[in-house]
Amino acid sequence: MKKARKKRQHEGNRREDLLRVCARLFREKGFDGTSIRDISQAAGMHSGSPFYHFKSKQEMLVSVMEEGLTEGLRHLEAVAALQLSPAEKFRQLVRVHLGTLCEDGRDFIPVMLYDWRSLTPANRRRVIALKDRYDALWQKVTDELQAAGLMQGDAQLARLFTFGVLNWTARWYHAGGRKSLDELAEEASKFLLRA
Repeated sequence: MKKARKKRQHEGNRREDLLRVCARLFREKGFDGTSIRDISQAAGMHSGSPFYHFKSKQEMLVSVMEEGLTEGLRHLEAVAALQLSPAEKFRQLVRVHLGTLCEDGRDFIPVMLYDWRSLTPANRRRVIALKDRYDALWQKVTDELQAAGLMQGDAQLARLFTFGVLNWTARWYHAGGRKSLDELAEEASKFLLRA
């Protein structure tokens, strides 16, 4: 009994490792530019072994995106539950989002940003369901900021502009650069808020 449980746990860990490898390679080479052979070699597996964990390369892609959104959503929900002013809540959401995009090993959301069109329509619907929950948390805080007079204009566009500013960071930010993610989050918050 213990042996079977240990084997399932190892297989689960192996799947998580494989998912991280897929995320890194899809981010570096793109979905279309990454072969199963690339994934197998990077994961230290035989060429057919990834299919033990995933039915197809497409399933790997949607799983990468879902993993990133689920992890990011968990962190956003923790911040949203705090009793903070709208401005402080926004600052913390900015930091969480930048971490989800740019911290070491966090390749999941950038893959979603750049390989969205590679999803099948059915998989796109799966990802949209999670993305809508992520967006709704941001929209609630954006609405609170507007009510407090800290953000102007159309609230939905304000949220989309915020994502545009923050998401582009995944293209140019490198750890050890001129600013830390904490400093970047503070700068982005100053840029985006009137406070």
